[in-house]
Amino acid sequence: MLKIIRLIKANFILFIAFCLALITSFIVPPDSEYIGYFDFKTLACLFCTLAVICALKNIRFFTVLARAIVHATGNLRSSVLALVFITFFGSMLIANDMALITFLPLGYYVLSSTGKENHMAFVFVMQNIAANLGGMLTPFGNPQNLYLYSYFNIPTSKFLAIMLPPFLAATVLIIICCFFVRPEKIDLTEKEDYRLPPTRTVLYLVLFAVSISVVFHAVPYLLGTAIVLILLVFLDRKALARVDYGLLLTFTCFFVFAGNLARVELVHNLLGALLEKSTLLVSILSCQFISNVPSAILLSRFTADYPSLLLGVNIGGTGTLIASLASLITFREYTQRNPHKTGHYIKIFTLLNLLFLVALTIVALIF
Repeated sequence: MLKIIRLIKANFILFIAFCLALITSFIVPPDSEYIGYFDFKTLACLFCTLAVICALKNIRFFTVLARAIVHATGNLRSSVLALVFITFFGSMLIANDMALITFLPLGYYVLSSTGKENHMAFVFVMQNIAANLGGMLTPFGNPQNLYLYSYFNIPTSKFLAIMLPPFLAATVLIIICCFFVRPEKIDLTEKEDYRLPPTRTVLYLVLFAVSISVVFHAVPYLLGTAIVLILLVFLDRKALARVDYGLLLTFTCFFVFAGNLARVELVHNLLGALLEKSTLLVSILSCQFISNVPSAILLSRFTADYPSLLLGVNIGGTGTLIASLASLITFREYTQRNPHKTGHYIKIFTLLNLLFLVALTIVALIF
């Protein structure tokens, strides 16, 4: 029984998604229409990206890159800016959850090795915000982006035009927040001298390019998935084992949940009426209660206003602790290292996230 409880705690979002899918399956019994719920291209793109990122992580590519940048800084403020913006720009390429998994430990390393642990809650929260908002600029930066980009077949230029104003506003706000950290001098001397394996590094970067090509329709998703899968079987099977299959299953369950709800007439009429009033505000509000990924999947079935929906589920990733699936990763990482400071973390998280939520909502309404 204890093992089951631990398993549920470790995969809480997946558990909730499974329960929602199961409950709605009693309302709408499984039939031939279920197959139409699933966006196989989104699942394939997500798998390819996660697998290649795991391979790069296994050779410590991101750690080496990040440490090189951090060691070039001379004080605490610069180091915090480096950590936050490594996460910010990293999320554009490797997705927000993987950016956090990769760079949060680096944040802990920098602060703990310089005796600045008292800044950990602030730095972790800012890295979390950076991951959620940095990832909104690219189709593969956030899982909900990948889904909506594929579902609505959004032109890349259109996607960038929609997301650029809030992205620029988020960049300015993040810089301002980081400047509240004092520029105290710190010593980031690293004794370890680790070099990347040249051949594997090049091959993994090529596979990453293939994954990105799948997202942009340059390579068929079945071909791209086959290339990534076959090469990693020979190059790094551990990377395939470490893929976040829970995230893929979570998507699958939410596809079933959203697809079933879309076939319930009462829900269809209610959400349709609300979205007609303001797709942006409804999607932002929805994220606060059921998170941004399920909100994107669910609401996409009821509106054709993808620009507002895209903005809403990205901006809505700030706010409450459950507004973004990635935020739970940060919360878990912090509480594991600081189990007695949960309240302190939640206060800082809520204050900063509400600030970004209000500011970016205003920007979205203006532009």
